[in-house]
Parts: sequence; structure tokens; C-alpha cells
Amino acid sequence: MPQAPTKMALVGGQVRAHWRDYYELCKPRVVALIVFTAMVGMFLASPGAVALGTFLFGTLGIALCAASGAAINHVVDEEVDARMARTKRRPLPTGHLNRTGALGFAFALGLAGMALLIWLVNPLTAWLTFASLVGYAVVYTVFLKRATPQNIVIGGAAGAAPPVLGWAAVTGEVHPHALLLFLIIFAWTPPHFWALAIARYRDYAEAEIPMLPVTHGVALTRLHLLLYTVLLVLVSLLPFVTGMSGWVYLVGAMGLGAGFLGQALALLVTGDDERYAMPTFGYSIFYLMALFAALFVDAYLPLLSGVLA
Repeated sequence: MPQAPTKMALVGGQVRAHWRDYYELCKPRVVALIVFTAMVGMFLASPGAVALGTFLFGTLGIALCAASGAAINHVVDEEVDARMARTKRRPLPTGHLNRTGALGFAFALGLAGMALLIWLVNPLTAWLTFASLVGYAVVYTVFLKRATPQNIVIGGAAGAAPPVLGWAAVTGEVHPHALLLFLIIFAWTPPHFWALAIARYRDYAEAEIPMLPVTHGVALTRLHLLLYTVLLVLVSLLPFVTGMSGWVYLVGAMGLGAGFLGQALALLVTGDDERYAMPTFGYSIFYLMALFAALFVDAYLPLLSGVLA
């Protein structure tokens, strides 16, 4: 019987890379979330007055640099990924790509992104984006991830930068309101990743990555996840408290926060990681996207109402 074609194309006995392998290096789902929060930062910076060129080139430049950091993460974590069930099918562990090609791709993305931001947006956005890239790809991936169970807490600063980048792209400054958006993502990162770490703690233990459930146990991690979720809900109220956002956002933030707290509490009380850990992780992604969507709607609803009136 004829054999079914494999996903790997062979040329001269060597695996030929497919465009999907390079696409996977970019961690497109992560980059999509980064770009979305950066876009909301742009629109909140100057409601109704975002220049098309700034929006397009700023979004593309931030996306390219984020994808560059993701690709570097793949290279640095190649050996770790090969030992984890969740990641062993990534392009580098499977041999679809080699480290040299992946690094070249990463640097090309990063250079293209930086060029766009420097010449077509503004230097402040470019250098803030570069600092975020280095923070994630080098400080977190190379050092923090392997050094401390607080890796996610400390390293979360790099992942919290996108709305600040978007705000800076439009205004050329770092506004206190942009820092509030940064603080929301910074507080969101630990419960988001700890939910995944609880679900996959055996993988992390096998790979010798000192995630909190590996070093201090799953039970303590569940408690930390709940406490950080409480902190996140409180932080999420700051845009309303400071007058940055109005009642539409407040209602959305409280409803979404109640849902996150419910997930975290169920995980802690039941101890049923198989049932609640991954749903909590999934809800955390929905939470952040919906929260930033609420910020956007709250800012633009009065403008839309004025146009329609």
C-alpha cells in the first residue's frame, strides 16, 4: 500500500523547511495578543486622531519585533522544548529548522521592525520596543526562566510593554495612563502563566525549569494564582478610579474580573487541576482581550454617539 505523505519534505535526505515552520517560530497567537493590546494603546492615546501611517507602520513594526523575540525564544529553548510533550513538535526539536536559519530569520524580523519604527514612527517607540524584545528574548528566556520560580513575575515586565509602545507610537511620550495599561498586563501575567504551569508542571519538572509548581508545589501555586488574580482585579479598576475610563469599562472590568476570580477559586478549592487549570489559562487570554476591548469601547462610544446624534 502506498504510504501517506509526511509533513516533512525531504531534499537530498535533508528536511526542507516549510513556510509554516517559520510561521510557528513567530508564535502567532502570542504576537496577535501583543499587537491587539498595542493597538488599543494607540487608540486610547488619541481617540479618533490616530494617523493611518502611524497605525499601520507602528503595528507592523511592533509585530515584527515581537515575532523576532518569539523566534529567539525558540532557539534558546530548543533543548528544553525537545524534553516537553507540549513543545517537542516545534520546528527546531523536530529538525524542520536549524538554529542558524532560525536565528537569521529572527534577526531579519527584528531589523525590519526596528527600521520601520525608527524611520516611519518615532525613535522612542523603536527603543522601547527593542528594550521589550531584549527583556523577553534575553533577560527572561536566557536567565530568569532558568534561575528563579519568580521568573514569570519579574519577566512579566517585558510582556506588559505593548500598550506603552502603542501609546508612544501615537504621542511620542510615555503617559501615566499608558503605565496603567502596563500595570494591568504585568499583574495579569503571573496567574495566566501559573495556570499553564499547573497543567503542565510534569513537563517543566522533566525539563528542569523552576516554575513555581515545580519548586514549591502545585497547592501553593494555586493559592498564589488566586492572590494575584485578586490583585489583578483591583489593578483593573484603576482606569476608572483615575478617570481614564468610564462606567462602560467599569462594568466590563468587574464582570470579567468576577469570572477570573471564579476560575481561580474553583482551582484552589477543588484542587482538580485536570478540570480547571487549562480552562483557567484559556479564560485568562479571553479576559485580557475582552478587558482591552472594553477600554476601547468605553473610549470610542461617546465619539460614536456624537457622530450618530
